[in-house]
Amino acid sequence: MASTTPQQSISLTTIALTTTGILLSASLAYAVYFDHRRRSDPSFRKNLKKQHKKISKLDEQSAKAAEQSQKERIKRAVEDANEEGFPKDAEETEGYFMQEVARGETMCTDGSDAVDAALCFYRALKVYPQPRELIGIYDKTVPKPILDILAEMIAVDPSISVSGSGAGSDAGSDKVE
Repeated sequence: MASTTPQQSISLTTIALTTTGILLSASLAYAVYFDHRRRSDPSFRKNLKKQHKKISKLDEQSAKAAEQSQKERIKRAVEDANEEGFPKDAEETEGYFMQEVARGETMCTDGSDAVDAALCFYRALKVYPQPRELIGIYDKTVPKPILDILAEMIAVDPSISVSGSGAGSDAGSDKVE
């Protein structure tokens, strides 16, 4: 004889939809509870502010540490470049200059390390007879982050003279308009 009672089977779709609905309702309830507590409980707000300050302080400390390690790396790179030495012969100097500028430009375009790219430009600057003019050219052609690193390299090395003659550039600086 055939069974007259209907089969009671729950489809997989019904289970998935029910579970999703329950999870969504629980998430929404938690969000409402968290918002209510944040708005009404002063100690909870204070705790959130402390956590936010702690995270900000950690971020600030890590940024300072990264900046300090970058400065140390720049200083080491300049010292290493100066220890290697630079060519003295005019033809060798010209070839060295062109090679370093080309390497620096290539590193700028292919996304290599910015310190290494700036080091190439620094080496080229060291052998160039008029560094002030070359810095003006770099200012127009080299990307800003690499130019900033190059400026730090120049600041580390006192042997590069980038100051102008001073006679024409400071004329009128005493005037107040």
